[in-house]
Amino acid sequence: MKKTPTPSRRALLATAAAATAATMADVAPVAAQAGPKPIFSVPMTTIPIVGETDVFQVRRIYCIGRNYAAHAIERGSDPNREPPFFFQKPTDAIQNVAIGAVADHPYPSLTKNYHHEVELVAALKSGGTNISPDKALDHVYGYALGLDMTRRDLQNGMAAEKKPWEIGKSFDQAAVIGPIHPVAKVGHLSKGSISLAVNGTVRQNSDLEKMIWSVAEQIAKLSEAFELKAGDIIYSGTPENVGPVVKGDVLLCKLQGLPDMSIKIV
Repeated sequence: MKKTPTPSRRALLATAAAATAATMADVAPVAAQAGPKPIFSVPMTTIPIVGETDVFQVRRIYCIGRNYAAHAIERGSDPNREPPFFFQKPTDAIQNVAIGAVADHPYPSLTKNYHHEVELVAALKSGGTNISPDKALDHVYGYALGLDMTRRDLQNGMAAEKKPWEIGKSFDQAAVIGPIHPVAKVGHLSKGSISLAVNGTVRQNSDLEKMIWSVAEQIAKLSEAFELKAGDIIYSGTPENVGPVVKGDVLLCKLQGLPDMSIKIV
């Protein structure tokens, strides 16, 4: 009888490896299908970054209220450094405005008293809890010029009834913003003129130095209540002389050290 040759160790290992690979190929499609998956895709909210092809992905939008003394007075509040209060807008309320463009901004539903509020916006690259003011600016990636658009009649009406006034602040395209300028290029913005004109007439005109709570202090205070993370942006409050706009109005926002931003109410 002819003796069958015994396979070498190398041949046995090669055969086993091939069998394992074939099994994994059969299992992989099944594994890929296993587990829950989204029933539809939800787009990310992003903001362009000046000089970069990458974009800034937004996680949360925080806003500070009444952060300039004169604005606090016009809103019937105490300007003497009362504790700051914050509210949020949904991330998909972002409306990006390109440098040099005049972006169409739709007049929203339900309101007859639509107000402008020009603001400095800080964008965070990192975060944490209980951040000290002297370390807070280490978490800032960059700055932008923004508009906290407000359905004032709805806000005031809900406030008068002692109800949440989210409907006055948190709606589609309520968070207008220009591109983000990295700190590495513009430094930290703690002073400089900030203004807003409607159809060429200046309405808001102040200086970042007049903020009651600085950006560093805002970050520190926010981090006491929330764990801040990369992707968070903070609208840092508006100066006095907020006011109504109507369809056809062109708003021009200026902040010393950054390019202008402009929208047209349509």
